[in-house]
Amino acid sequence: MEIKNKNVFITGSTRGIGKAIATQFAQKGANVVINGRSAISDELLAEFTALGVKAVGISGDISNGADAKRMVEEAVATLGSVDILVNNAGITRDGLSLKMTEDDFEAVLKINLTGAFNMTQAVLKPMTRAREGAIINISSVVGLIGNAGQANYAASKAGLIGLTKSIAREVAGRNVRVNAVAPGFIESDMTAGLADKIKDAMKAQIPMKRFGTAEEVATVTTYLAEQEYMTGQVLTIDGGMAM
Repeated sequence: MEIKNKNVFITGSTRGIGKAIATQFAQKGANVVINGRSAISDELLAEFTALGVKAVGISGDISNGADAKRMVEEAVATLGSVDILVNNAGITRDGLSLKMTEDDFEAVLKINLTGAFNMTQAVLKPMTRAREGAIINISSVVGLIGNAGQANYAASKAGLIGLTKSIAREVAGRNVRVNAVAPGFIESDMTAGLADKIKDAMKAQIPMKRFGTAEEVATVTTYLAEQEYMTGQVLTIDGGMAM
């Protein structure tokens, strides 16, 4: 798929990996929908319009099916279509399973997995009608190998992989592709605040001995949007953690 002039909706794109993904799409000439739970600032949108593309801010709750549908309808009304969806929004509520509350388990699944399903369902009708579209789900390496203290998060990200492969099978005949990216440890505000001892212990688990960057995740995401004969795939970007 040629990205230039396409319309891309990236959930959870006001900062971090989501913002990096939106930036790379905009640099390739795509119009972007910047999304979060709170109102999107004019200053943030200006960063994207400065790249010569249209940027629309749409806020809402992806875990609510009606709200997800409303946001997609608003994007279509404003830009004319949603050609690419990136399900990036996610939360963590870490804790050992013995002490994890039901609320903490359900909250993570509601955003990370149900939210992705809600957004995907909302874009599928217009995409299948147009017989073109790409959906990229941001999973995680822990969805493949698990992680102590993250049973809820790992379950949501593993579920996202199953969702990716199932929907890919459903819509491939309509030329809609569904793929996933599984990042490992990525540099972020959270990792920047960790003590060096903790960061060194995390890097010791990575064969390449470094964290990845949000920009590297974004590069894989835009690549998947461009590839017209790839669907149902999960690309890990983890420095070798899951190999």
